[in-house]
Amino acid sequence: MLNSITFNEAGLVPAIAQDQTTGRVLMMAWMNAEAVEQTLATGYAHYYSRSRQKQWMKGESSGHVQKVLEIYLDCDGDTLLLKIEQTGPACHTNRASCFYKQQIENDWITIEEPLQ
Repeated sequence: MLNSITFNEAGLVPAIAQDQTTGRVLMMAWMNAEAVEQTLATGYAHYYSRSRQKQWMKGESSGHVQKVLEIYLDCDGDTLLLKIEQTGPACHTNRASCFYKQQIENDWITIEEPLQ
């Protein structure tokens, strides 16, 4: 199955996490082959941190885990879509989604405040 995924020159593939129920895109992160394998083995999203140069499980310290319900591979084989069940906020800023800034006119406007 990994042979069908086209990893980039750094050995990574972008993975989009989408809420299974609402369809809202919650975040994008990178996966390496090991992260894909761990995700498949555990049923929970694992990613690769480019800044820390290591694999991590979403929610391993915060408890805001992502249960992976379905995985899709795009037509080019170079992007994954994870349909997930999110526990708590997905964004490290404590927002439901990492996509909380919207372009309005000539500026980025915050459209969602952190969860309490």
